[in-house]
Amino acid sequence: MQQLVVLFVALCLSWSSWVFAQDDSAYLLGPGDKIIIQVYGEEDLKIETQLTDSGKINYPFLGEIMAKGMTIKQLENRIYTGLKGDYFVEPNVFVGMVEYRPFFIHGEVKQPGGYPYKPGMTINQAVALAGGLTERASREKIFIYREGDKNKATTADLSFKVNAGDTITIEQRFF
Repeated sequence: MQQLVVLFVALCLSWSSWVFAQDDSAYLLGPGDKIIIQVYGEEDLKIETQLTDSGKINYPFLGEIMAKGMTIKQLENRIYTGLKGDYFVEPNVFVGMVEYRPFFIHGEVKQPGGYPYKPGMTINQAVALAGGLTERASREKIFIYREGDKNKATTADLSFKVNAGDTITIEQRFF
């Protein structure tokens, strides 16, 4: 019986790791994201860096790389391609997330500001990080401005998914 429990827990943990890995595979890098880059067996090429405001990183041998809008896998491939041939025969490149860029929440929340993004986060969770709704907050007038389209507001509810770089506005309700 104990072996079945251990097996069940192991399966659950491996499945949850796979789910989070899938979330990262679609994530597009942007200014403010902090990443780690490693080439196995090459300690000098291990760096932790933050994308600049223009979305670039600087990497040894390759110089400036535009990482904004790339997935982690695309950036891995870009670095692999740049290093292969001239510098290495078959470089084993790894790129990982260290810290996502923040999202922002303002309006009728108790502590407006920027907060760390986590994959799968909802507006309800974002509101909780911001100390909760004020007494005058409207649950019907919630707007989200997506990064890259800050002029277009999307009407949302508390279950709406948040992306890194989003700005959430909670309007006041009228009695």
